[in-house]
Amino acid sequence: MSGRPALTHIGRQGEAHMVDVGEKAETQRTAVAEGFVRMLPETLATILEGNAKKGDVLGTARIAGIMAAKKAHELIPLCHPLLLTKVSVEIEPDEALPGLRVTALARVTGKTGVEMEALTAASVACLTIYDMAKAVDRAMTISGIRLVEKTGGKSGDYKADA
Repeated sequence: MSGRPALTHIGRQGEAHMVDVGEKAETQRTAVAEGFVRMLPETLATILEGNAKKGDVLGTARIAGIMAAKKAHELIPLCHPLLLTKVSVEIEPDEALPGLRVTALARVTGKTGVEMEALTAASVACLTIYDMAKAVDRAMTISGIRLVEKTGGKSGDYKADA
């Protein structure tokens, strides 16, 4: 094999398995993920004015993202269940898109990282925005779901290029 790191969830015969983290040290680990929902300027205005027929789009999406982070291990087959110590979801308007920028943070003191929890939170918050505003704009697009940064753990820190 080349100098690339090996996949951790794949055995020698290609079988999937959950990584054993029992011997790893507990450290504080944080991950931040983001995503974007592009929409018509009128749709963004409707959301920001609080006039969406389904109710508070931003508040509902924020709660959906937090709930999703807590269930990441139920949605992603080889993901460890974690005792999260913090999850936050921030949603900011971005007139340049136009649309909304979703930023999710997950934190744990544990033996494995929280990247999947942060990514799940950002994804589900974006999906919730779409669901709540689709009556006025079915052409919205969700894009840019990515890990922005992570800290802690054996592999060290990571920060995505801007």
